[in-house]
Amino acid sequence: MWKKSLAFIAFCSLLLNSLLSFGQDSSSKVEMAEAMRSNGKIYVVVAVIAIIFIGLVIFLITIDRKVKKLEKQMDETK
Repeated sequence: MWKKSLAFIAFCSLLLNSLLSFGQDSSSKVEMAEAMRSNGKIYVVVAVIAIIFIGLVIFLITIDRKVKKLEKQMDETK
């Protein structure tokens, strides 16, 4: 019950967030984004974000493995 309600709340918040993004005027260009695209710096930003995301994923995987190992050790001692 708890997980379903939490998932429903998360779904509704994401849906509302996407609906709010449609309210933006698509005819106006963002100057910062245009400048970064013209200079080629947007690729640097995307690369840095990708590296940070990959690092977080690797960190979470290693933490999960360590926790599983500790849980296995605790089960063996019981």
